[in-house]
Amino acid sequence: MKAKTAKESLSITTKVVLPNDTNTLGNLFGGQLLAWMDVISSVAAHRHCKRVVVTASVNNVSFQQPIDHSSIITLEAKVSRAFNSSMEVFVDVFVENPITGVQIKSNEAIYTFVAVDQNGGPIQVPELIPETDEEKERYAGALRRKQLSLILAGKMDPKDADELKKLFL
Repeated sequence: MKAKTAKESLSITTKVVLPNDTNTLGNLFGGQLLAWMDVISSVAAHRHCKRVVVTASVNNVSFQQPIDHSSIITLEAKVSRAFNSSMEVFVDVFVENPITGVQIKSNEAIYTFVAVDQNGGPIQVPELIPETDEEKERYAGALRRKQLSLILAGKMDPKDADELKKLFL
């Protein structure tokens, strides 16, 4: 199976925050943003492996600032690391200034997807080759995040988490 670069999975969508997407304060519902992030990150995961993918977890969500009604937002997702059958996907959310067109990062999330076969069982995915400094940083962090997740789920003994140990020794 041929390895792929992160940029091959890059998926971008742009949304306008409409009244039905907002809460009583006129800000985008967090749940609506999560849904949009889930969709665009699943596209990125699919582009990486060309298989059906299912959301395994939402590992981290950062709501750094509210997004106002009528805002134009752009969501960018790409695979940050591929494991055996799973892929970690980073989603960056940008809000566009309507006058200048400048985009400012407002939120981010990390999703994990698993590629599945026709019976719903996990299937192998291609390796990922990080190229940029940001991709390399996210790639390295993905193994630590996976090890922490496995420890918290009781599926890994903390003493076996070599990447996590490096942070503390």
